[in-house]
Amino acid sequence: MVTATRIQAPEVTETRLLINGEWCDADSGKTFACINPATGDTIAQIAEGDAADVDRAVKSARKAFETGPWSKMSARDRGNLLLKLADLIGEHAEELAALETLDNGKPITEALNADIPMVQAAYRYYGGWADKIYGDTIPVDRAMGNFFCYTKREPVGVCGQIIPWNFPLLMMAWKWGPALACGNTVILKPAEQTPLGALRVGALAMEAGFPPGVINIVNGFGETAGDALVKHPDVDKIAFTGEYKTAQIIMANAAPTLKRLTFELGGKSPNVVFADADLDQAAQGAMAGIFFNQGEVCCAGSRLFVEQSIHDEFVDRFKTLAEQRRLGDPFDPQTEQGAQVSEEQFDKVMKYIDIGKNEDKATCVTGGERFGDKGFFVKPTIFTGVNNQMRIARDEIFGPVVSVLPFSDFDSLVSDANDTQYGLASAVWTKDITKAHAFADAVKAGTVWVNCYNTFDIAAPFGGYKFSGHGRECGRNVLDHYTETKTVWINLGER
Repeated sequence: MVTATRIQAPEVTETRLLINGEWCDADSGKTFACINPATGDTIAQIAEGDAADVDRAVKSARKAFETGPWSKMSARDRGNLLLKLADLIGEHAEELAALETLDNGKPITEALNADIPMVQAAYRYYGGWADKIYGDTIPVDRAMGNFFCYTKREPVGVCGQIIPWNFPLLMMAWKWGPALACGNTVILKPAEQTPLGALRVGALAMEAGFPPGVINIVNGFGETAGDALVKHPDVDKIAFTGEYKTAQIIMANAAPTLKRLTFELGGKSPNVVFADADLDQAAQGAMAGIFFNQGEVCCAGSRLFVEQSIHDEFVDRFKTLAEQRRLGDPFDPQTEQGAQVSEEQFDKVMKYIDIGKNEDKATCVTGGERFGDKGFFVKPTIFTGVNNQMRIARDEIFGPVVSVLPFSDFDSLVSDANDTQYGLASAVWTKDITKAHAFADAVKAGTVWVNCYNTFDIAAPFGGYKFSGHGRECGRNVLDHYTETKTVWINLGER
């Protein structure tokens, strides 16, 4: 699907809220600006939902769940709707990729060749799961009597889903796919920075035939729309992807209603290069690990541990690759790195670069400055002379900034790799499979990549330890978060 020709920025057709199968303005009439991060220009004015709109969406979702056609639809028919949505996404692949690029600033080749295929795969995968979610028969102790015991898997109910701005359509698919396959109804709050793709997929879902109220999209800000969704007493579950500090607020605000919660949060992932690794392969992997998607990746390999004996040689290779990386217009198919998603995120990245240079006293071997004179572009940045206690090694920067940390022995490496509040992902580069397994056993992380990085499949569970979250996305594991297990006992009497 690689494009050699430029794809034009698409027409924006959906800017309002989607509630009960209808497009509508916010109850307040408010709007907010959606900004093109590559230029700083306003793309469109987006309806700004708040508590009143969330309440309308929840009522719509509750009605659809309890009494609407969705409540009576067979699991197979639910699955077919997800498959139909996947087909429509394929038919509109270039348009959706262009919306992601326009809204997020990522290169069009990444949006078209990585994001959209994974989005399709998610809806197809969970479309296939829909009629395969069932309970068990339990061989209970006959000494208790003659009982037949079985379990049922039933949907949780109305699910609030709050997604981030780095992979908008993919995070939407990871939330919608399992929730809808299990028979739930959803209210999605897209990130205010990137609502356009979600709204377009909402339109495609209506075209696919999802009944009114099953899917609802309320644009807005976390402090208003997100907060109202979390606190609403008729929302049964919240699924959130984002920063751990926001997750802490969600936990506190969800406590009065004891909502089910799942979180996929951030990381400060250790990417480890041993001296016996294929250094060219490892250098390319380090590039993918930190600079893919402008470094706006929760599992980015932002702490690069390099064995002391190859440290200087490896840094030289890595620096050369970083300086060859092509930045610029995200719609140019030759561009490899686009813009940070917003001025706020650009400022945060630049602040941490300044901290690395002046507070941590690390050495910036390349990058460390803005690229171009418009938009929110940051050059790929590599710091050396870093120890694990520096702020650039401990805080999640969420940008194209990597800290290189030398190590000399396995035990100290494992200690430093695990010396973080996060535990989302990790990687190890070595030709010694015993060493690779030893690291995989010792590291506290939800994903371990061996001689690869950022390898994903919708069938493989994804999530983290510690401050990196609760629960798992993807695979069959996530289905447990969107279902309740009901145990049924039947007294069969004496035989």
